[in-house]
Amino acid sequence: MRATLMYAAGDVRVVEVAEPTLIDPTDAIIRVTYACVCGSDLHPYHDLDDTPEGRRMGHEAIGVIEQIGADVTTLAVGDTVIVPFAWSDGTCAFCRDGITTSCVHGGFFDGAASATQAEKLRVPFADGTAVALPAGTDEALMPSLLTLSDVYLTGYHAAVRGGVEAGKTVVVIGDGAVGLSAVLAARQLGAETIVLMGRHAARTDLGREFGATHVVAERGDEGVEKVLELTGGEGAHVVLEAVGHMPAYEQAYGVVRPGGVISRVGVPQYGDAAVGFSSLFGKNATLTGGPATVRAYLEAAIPQVIDGTITPGRVFDRELPLDDIAEAYRLMDTREALKVLIRP
Repeated sequence: MRATLMYAAGDVRVVEVAEPTLIDPTDAIIRVTYACVCGSDLHPYHDLDDTPEGRRMGHEAIGVIEQIGADVTTLAVGDTVIVPFAWSDGTCAFCRDGITTSCVHGGFFDGAASATQAEKLRVPFADGTAVALPAGTDEALMPSLLTLSDVYLTGYHAAVRGGVEAGKTVVVIGDGAVGLSAVLAARQLGAETIVLMGRHAARTDLGREFGATHVVAERGDEGVEKVLELTGGEGAHVVLEAVGHMPAYEQAYGVVRPGGVISRVGVPQYGDAAVGFSSLFGKNATLTGGPATVRAYLEAAIPQVIDGTITPGRVFDRELPLDDIAEAYRLMDTREALKVLIRP
């Protein structure tokens, strides 16, 4: 079968690999029908060291089950399923608490022996990981349903962890697909004022359609001053940081109000960050966030897409076949595309 491997920064190829097989009785094998490129895929695209064996890529998928292990009980061959970016057994203490990305038997598809930018995928702990879609689900809804494997529910996770609710002022940092999803999620949770910090007009225009009430294109100190001006000098109750780079974190603690919350879901590309008096401590600010617990939200989110309450698939602005995935990476890296849908 064909799969995407990255061999070094900027070196993405579709190559022939062995087909996945059932290893454990809790596994399932799916034929991938929809995948995509994530903004976080661009981190190794920029800085991956030479990797002669190649790194398997992709962590978002919808597919049709072709095989199931003997212990799989909730899924059947022929089911169309959403596969979150992390697998989880659904039974450990952390899964029961809803923190599925910390499952004691779990892991992440991206970079693993099984990854989603491929024709087929092995799903460990299939009962705890994949969620079947209702039979006959409209094919036109699949792009929006695909966002539930990561990008929309990552934005939603940011908003939930941040405590977004009616009456709150929310600032979203980042106009990528996760940032725009965070805007949509904040609106769903009742935020009245939503400030989107981004500078790409096509993206921020979609952000306004998703619910942003203000857009701030300025960055750094100038951007912080603009947000403070918009909020009467008070800052935001909740800041949703969807970038993962240090300047975005610095903007976040610059615009959060005393007693507010910063919720980060942009994968941090730094190991050390300010938490002292001038950043968090002096404001009594809370820092939260982390890898989105997508599996914990899926059952509630699927009906919202099917009934049209949310249309997060609008973040996809290009579609390419698997063989052209190197072009998908290029388009996203140069910001010629917001998010690229891949059809294996």
